[in-house]
Amino acid sequence: MLYVPTMLDWKQLPRPIVALAPMADMTDLPFCLICKEHGAPLVFREMVSSEAVVRGNAKTLDMAKFDEAERPIIQQIFGSNPFVMAEAANIIEERYHPDGIDINMGCPVYNIVSNFNGASLIRDHDRAAAIVRAVKKAVSIPVSVKTRLGWSRDTDCLEFVKVIEDAGANLISMHGRTKEQGYSGKADWKSVGKARARTSLPFLVNGDIVNVETARSALAESGADGMLIGRGALGNPWFFCEIRAAFDGTISFTKPTIEERVKVALRHAKLHAERYGERGLVKLRKHLPYYFKKDLKSDYPWIDIMELRAKLVRISTLEELEAVLRDLPYSAPRE
Repeated sequence: MLYVPTMLDWKQLPRPIVALAPMADMTDLPFCLICKEHGAPLVFREMVSSEAVVRGNAKTLDMAKFDEAERPIIQQIFGSNPFVMAEAANIIEERYHPDGIDINMGCPVYNIVSNFNGASLIRDHDRAAAIVRAVKKAVSIPVSVKTRLGWSRDTDCLEFVKVIEDAGANLISMHGRTKEQGYSGKADWKSVGKARARTSLPFLVNGDIVNVETARSALAESGADGMLIGRGALGNPWFFCEIRAAFDGTISFTKPTIEERVKVALRHAKLHAERYGERGLVKLRKHLPYYFKKDLKSDYPWIDIMELRAKLVRISTLEELEAVLRDLPYSAPRE
């Protein structure tokens, strides 16, 4: 059946906009589904290489596949060649029909910026604008840009957001650190706000949003229309329901119990096995400790959380994971 997309209109979405941020090697199909099942209104998929898409690389194209339950879904791409980026966006739209294309202009990782991708584009306004214009012309869906405060200065973004807006982007999201900071230090939401004030586009703030308090502060200090939640959602898909409950009185939130954490971790594991085969459980190891963070010790002092986490990063099969989690004592032992 021919897919007829429902056009995503960033300007008309209820405020605050709440979405799962694109995270390399993290926001794949299984995790995006888990987040959608627990209240994420929107999800941004992990970035894929435009060069690999255009070459027809099977692994890369498979990364862009998604489940209909993930909608609305935005596929992020990266690259430095406007023509290749445009062709890749067109291939992804025609093959998979996502609800939007996001252009990575913020990744600080060396092997990305060394090839003039990601955050390198903040220093090349002409190339960045050409990429946005080319992608916009190549697709019929909204085009957004994810970037940072700058390369080395937190003022680099002030002119850059105008360049992106003038090139025709539909949305800007901004991480509150420079490329040189990487993920160190604290996200500077006030500096994000200075960039936000320079554009009329819908704008999302990103970085260090890990609870309701930081979500409120990020929005207040940045003046953004919404937020991208990244590491705060790892092992905590309930965070989306919690955020929405804090801003929308029609939704309630209850802190997940250890039983619920086990249930969702196992659901995540089964999705991984379906998506990647039995070896998918090795790929899941990086997610599992997040479901059982150290601060659970205060609620469940009788569980050795550190020993549990150590076991989780060694599992290789679904059966091993089930065995580790099966015997967890949910209630305090009787004296």
